[in-house]
Amino acid sequence: MTNQSWWKSAVIYQIYPRSFQDSNNDGIGDLPGIIERLDYLATLGIDAIWLSPVYRSPNDDNGYDISDYEAIGEEYGSMDDMDRLIAEANQRNIKIIMDLVVNHTSDEHPWFQQALQGKDNPYHDFFVWRDTPNELESNFSGSAWEYVPALDEYYLHLHSIKQPDLNWENPEMRQAIWDMMNFWLEKGIGGFRLDVIDLIGKEPDNLITKNGPKLHELLQEMNEKTFGAYDVVTVGETWGATPEIAELYSKPERNELSMVFQFEHINLDKQAGKRKWDLKKLDPQDLHDVFSKWQIELDGKGWNSLFWNNHDLPRIVSRWGNDSEEFREVSGKMLAIYLHFMKGTPYIYQGEELGMTNFPVADISEVDDIESRRMYAERLEQGYSKEAMITSINAKGRDNARHPMQWNDTEHAGFTQGTPWLPAHPNKASINVEKALDNPASIFYTYQKLIALRKEKQVIIDGSYEIVATENPNVLAYTRTLGEERLFVVVNFSEEVQTYQLAHTEFKETLIHNYDTPITTTLQPYEAFAVEI
Repeated sequence: MTNQSWWKSAVIYQIYPRSFQDSNNDGIGDLPGIIERLDYLATLGIDAIWLSPVYRSPNDDNGYDISDYEAIGEEYGSMDDMDRLIAEANQRNIKIIMDLVVNHTSDEHPWFQQALQGKDNPYHDFFVWRDTPNELESNFSGSAWEYVPALDEYYLHLHSIKQPDLNWENPEMRQAIWDMMNFWLEKGIGGFRLDVIDLIGKEPDNLITKNGPKLHELLQEMNEKTFGAYDVVTVGETWGATPEIAELYSKPERNELSMVFQFEHINLDKQAGKRKWDLKKLDPQDLHDVFSKWQIELDGKGWNSLFWNNHDLPRIVSRWGNDSEEFREVSGKMLAIYLHFMKGTPYIYQGEELGMTNFPVADISEVDDIESRRMYAERLEQGYSKEAMITSINAKGRDNARHPMQWNDTEHAGFTQGTPWLPAHPNKASINVEKALDNPASIFYTYQKLIALRKEKQVIIDGSYEIVATENPNVLAYTRTLGEERLFVVVNFSEEVQTYQLAHTEFKETLIHNYDTPITTTLQPYEAFAVEI
């Protein structure tokens, strides 16, 4: 497969706007704040920004409940600021990818307000209504149906009751979505990240939510009516995807999406059949097996997205690296090296390039995240101990990723001069942008180098992937091959010294290494390297 699309060699950086940079000192990050920091992102070398939602929203679910698709939330700025961000980013060869939620709206969206006026209102059928509820449950716990006494009907909400689901069987509703998407595409954005897109083909009467029978037909229509005419990237959030399903979304000739986010690896540290809060230790070999499966099975058929972090996940260095003072930097580099030599488009979440860590709390009063708070209330009733629940929230809670970006060692880490909506991490003095830029051995420069290598080496974009057996479950290795060019990547996924068997002895060039020592078959804690062979 030749590298025709810009997004195949791109590295995408996710910004959670509320926590990135506050320009007006109200404690909430905003669009002018992002503009102020574009030069920093250009120095890192990224090609595109995935912007978590900045539309008008009552923020029941931090912007994933949209009340106006064609207006910017007041806390983030104005549409003029948005236009300026797109223009300023384009000047630095950085594209802006909008996060778009089309499975549901906010209950404060004018469409839903009209829908409540009566069953004969044309907007009533923009949403999913039933006379009697069935057993479908909301992803935020409880029934997925909410009764409206004035209509004597129930509406479907697969998320919060303030997030009514759109009725994708209605052609007028679909046309309204196409018009809105084209409004953004005409502004010159670089594409869309489509939130919970695998839910739009739902058949609630048959208890089908994900991967409904008409899902791919709907995505092909979306492609034809909107982004298919533009040179943009589209990535779908698809929690239920397997490699076979991912191929349906991302095989180029099917005219659906560029790629999807799959989450199989994200579920490896929870107990089987239970929820994410039911913790278990990660087995590095399981992780290698999952990544390798996706590398091999999608090869030549679809396209992978590569990520460790996002706004819904804990910080990777705390989760699967080691956030102790001794090992934080070296394990952060190891995780980066392991991921960035794979085939697919890598995503970096704000602060990941600094090795930012989880933010531990001692009490539920310190937690903002709706999902964590609901779990806590639910499990309190079920008799779980407070200590166990706080342990789970510290490990997996979404707030971990949402505390402010750490720019410097001032009181609120350079994020704001006001009172931040979530506090800055106490470790801001040792982990921040200023410090990272001043230290040639920081995690930041490992990420910068990995991004540059992706631009230089076609083998990273197009090469085939092969697992290399090391006879040690903590040592993960693979090769990438394109014609005569061959790369060999080895990582020690543990804090102990490890040895492994080596089939390759002739190294042509070391591309990257997170230790200043010679490469041997004995690996230091979290040692990682990539070489040409």
